[in-house]
Amino acid sequence: MFADRRRRDKRPYPRLFRDLVAVLLFFAAIVASAALLLEQGLLGALAGSSLILAVLAFAIRNVVADTLSGIALGVEAPYRIGDWVDIEQVARGKVIEIGWRTTRLLTLDSTYMILPNSQIARRRLINYSAPKPQYRAQLSLKLAHEVPVDAAKELILKAVGEACLIQTEPAPDVRVQELGSDGNSYAVRFWLSRFERDVDCRDELLSLIDRALRQAKVPTPRMQIELNRPHGKAMLPVDHGTEVARIFAAPSNTERIEV
Repeated sequence: MFADRRRRDKRPYPRLFRDLVAVLLFFAAIVASAALLLEQGLLGALAGSSLILAVLAFAIRNVVADTLSGIALGVEAPYRIGDWVDIEQVARGKVIEIGWRTTRLLTLDSTYMILPNSQIARRRLINYSAPKPQYRAQLSLKLAHEVPVDAAKELILKAVGEACLIQTEPAPDVRVQELGSDGNSYAVRFWLSRFERDVDCRDELLSLIDRALRQAKVPTPRMQIELNRPHGKAMLPVDHGTEVARIFAAPSNTERIEV
């Protein structure tokens, strides 16, 4: 734990605080100089400066919103430089710079993204690097309900045990999510040492599970459709074929418009 904390503390802090102190000192120097040149008191100089700042703030309110959001993010520190973050419906990547107005990310595809801080402040954010870089991920699978749950879990765990990229401690596990008529849903849960391996780990696990299912000749889940008929009335083979054709037929132009 202490080693992780030392490594985390070695990462550079954003330059936001240095710039903020410099701006405050610069503003104080301007106010003092104006008071001396105009031979006004401190209150008069501050009043005039406040009026000018109010007009400028209205003119550049979007810039001010981004800047204030950047200050809030710098104070709360939900992420640091070097963290892997997921910003809801916006981006997912590694933080490489935190500025006054924007935060810069580098995605897994090496795409350089510049995001306004106000946009980040309004979104839900997931930090995969804090408090530790290790985290648990999961895969969702659906197998035919003919396969018993115990047999399915044993088969999946055996395949996952051959993986080399995931962590062995804590050990991976399999949980049943849903029992359905078209198949049973399973969650394969595993631990990663760092976020950069997420894509490679998922690829390895899915490949191993697919190979195991094919070798065991596990049937794929199929969608079941129930054809209802009036009670007490038998359905002729011709009627059955007509009903199936009607269900799977392409919609007409009139039906497309109504939908």
